Amino acid sequence: MSNDFNSRNIEEFRANRGRIALFGDARLLLLTTTGARTGRPHTTPLGYLPDDEFRLLVIGSAGGADRHPAWYHNILADPKVTVEDGIFTYPAVAEVITGAERDRLFARIVEAQPGYGDYQRNTKRVLPVVALRNASQGPPRVGNSFGETLKAIHDSFRRELARVRYEVAAAGPALGAQLRINCLSVCGGLHIHHRGEDGGIFPAVLANAPELAPVIERLSAEHRTIATLIDELEAAVRTDNPLPQVERLIDELEAHLRYEEEMLVPVL
Repeated sequence: MSNDFNSRNIEEFRANRGRIALFGDARLLLLTTTGARTGRPHTTPLGYLPDDEFRLLVIGSAGGADRHPAWYHNILADPKVTVEDGIFTYPAVAEVITGAERDRLFARIVEAQPGYGDYQRNTKRVLPVVALRNASQGPPRVGNSFGETLKAIHDSFRRELARVRYEVAAAGPALGAQLRINCLSVCGGLHIHHRGEDGGIFPAVLANAPELAPVIERLSAEHRTIATLIDELEAAVRTDNPLPQVERLIDELEAHLRYEEEMLVPVL
């Protein structure tokens, strides 16, 4: 990958909140490592897949070349990295997955994205599977207010839910293992986000704007409804036809997110 091509992709990624036209709506991130020889920051756009332990998985495919990519050598020297997902930027720790776990994860990935299998067949080296684990402390922040942060968190969920909707519809009557993980990953994230709102944001809003008590009561009730839908979806993705539950959950969530932003962002 030429430096000019890499630089253009990075610039486009940052300007378009994680999207690069050449790659459509693919899951992409920017991985910044420390150069093993130079000690300087080195940023690379990479595709990723969710994992079931709230990790992101990246593959050292290098397009099937016979040498590992530079970013892989860098994380071997220093596993502390920075991840940009298009909305949030955070420190992470990179872990090279080996042995049987690597083979299990790689087989799951190839089932969902066969191109990685083609890359593996084109080279004699074993393509590395690397897990990126968020190392930041506390909830993410964007901009200068909690309102901006809440909107950004919602946008990240909207983007992932749109991907899940498309993947489930395209998969047909049954989901592969990786597509199930994609669904379960966003469900787990929603559970955590709503617990944070119920235990932190909502009490803070009420303390400063008690007149919003009916709004908070409605949002809390919607959280309980969505939690039930998420439980149904988690069961549905193990069945032959999860699409109706996926569509219902996403429709409910989109309405909930719009109402929450309308009522809370100005206050926050």
